[in-house]
Amino acid sequence: MKFYLKCNEAAHVCDKTQYNEARFLDKLRLKMHLLMCKLCRNYSKRNAALTKNIKAANLKTLTATEKQQIKNRLEQQSFDK
Repeated sequence: MKFYLKCNEAAHVCDKTQYNEARFLDKLRLKMHLLMCKLCRNYSKRNAALTKNIKAANLKTLTATEKQQIKNRLEQQSFDK
């Protein structure tokens, strides 16, 4: 296994790290890459800030039942025309 990451691979590992899906070795390889690559370091900072802001927004989504009810109403409206 190679130790050095290319920038596109580093971005992918960075994304996985944000969602706690990256393995330890991948995280280590990413840290080594970030020490050398300013562009990826900036990407990682922006990605972390985005994740932090999304979590702070405390967004609520519809449940599957609510989505189905809306879909049913929209379909019923199209039949009523």
